[in-house]
Amino acid sequence: MSKLTLKDLDLQDKCALVRVDFNVPLQLAPESEYYTVADDTRVLAALPTIRAITDAGGKAILVSHLGRPKGQPDPKFSLAPVADRLNDLLDTSVRFSSETIGPIVEKTIRTMPNGSVLLLENTRFFAGETTNDASFAEELAQLGDVFINDAFGTAHRAHASNVGVAGHFPDAAAAGHLLEKELVLLGNALESPTPPTLAILGGAKVSDKMGAITNLIGIVDHILIGGAMAYTFLMAKGVAVGNSLVEKERLDDALRMMDLAGDKLHLPTDHIVSTSLESLEDVHSVSDPIEDGFLGFDIGPETIHRYCELIHLAKTCIWNGPMGVFEVEAFASGTNFIAQAVASATDHGATTIIGGGDSVAAIKQAHLDQRVSHVSTGGGAMLKFLEGESLAGLDALTDLP
Repeated sequence: MSKLTLKDLDLQDKCALVRVDFNVPLQLAPESEYYTVADDTRVLAALPTIRAITDAGGKAILVSHLGRPKGQPDPKFSLAPVADRLNDLLDTSVRFSSETIGPIVEKTIRTMPNGSVLLLENTRFFAGETTNDASFAEELAQLGDVFINDAFGTAHRAHASNVGVAGHFPDAAAAGHLLEKELVLLGNALESPTPPTLAILGGAKVSDKMGAITNLIGIVDHILIGGAMAYTFLMAKGVAVGNSLVEKERLDDALRMMDLAGDKLHLPTDHIVSTSLESLEDVHSVSDPIEDGFLGFDIGPETIHRYCELIHLAKTCIWNGPMGVFEVEAFASGTNFIAQAVASATDHGATTIIGGGDSVAAIKQAHLDQRVSHVSTGGGAMLKFLEGESLAGLDALTDLP
């Protein structure tokens, strides 16, 4: 990496302002009005950076957003439950501040001993967070001696707590361990991958993946398409897709990408269909075409077999987006078999990277998240990276000399 990283900083006696990504799902505790963390993956991912700061004799001042509280305080989006979970995971006790900026926070930080951890309240309780407001960024910057960005999940957004604040630390804005790991792994997968290389792209909309597909055509050996977006490609190809979801305004784009990709781009040739998500008595597999009145909700067995054969041969594999509506058991086979194939490829030496909220949920649902090389913490940022686009949060960090 050409950016300053955590290991380049002297953290002894320093207040390290750390942008973490604690945008985690919350749930109400049983028979209680209190929220708890439902999935602590992102909290666990931040621990190496937090521990590095405290072990070096610094203070870790953590800032994050959670949800979309629309620029004003909302108790449903408080980070207090995350502080409780973080406290369970760390050897040192974690303080929580119901304030995000201001003199109360500054006094708390001054009186904290070295090796302490403080989590500040949700940055999105301030409208200036998402608009990258200069005054809000300046008030945040006053809380630290150095700035560390460890939030890959927001690295593609120019917000006050990652981009605006970094400008106040021209010589000391560094990438944390997680951000560095994400960028190195994804960078290697795109710039110097071990062949054969393969990308698996699913999800609902072609429009969400157009940039990634276009960029990956020049990088990987195979692109496997699944999810509802496959039906836009199939319709563009002249295949009848019944009532399946299609972005008709993207048919020309789909044709262009297929022409550009040639044999690299693989589409489903059979499907699991039904008349609706609720009509499970109508579920069956069908080869192209899909008749009127039916919708495709998953890739079929022939496609699963063909895709898995290619995955088993791959030495570099990137996956973003499920193959079908995996939340419904009747339409989960495609995604589950792909997850198993990716895990098997990892066992045989492939580098495998999974990203995107639904893909991560699917690999966890299959209990295979520990059998892949890396589960990315940022779906949107990963897509931007796959598109070959720069990330605002990364660009704002200090360049190495």
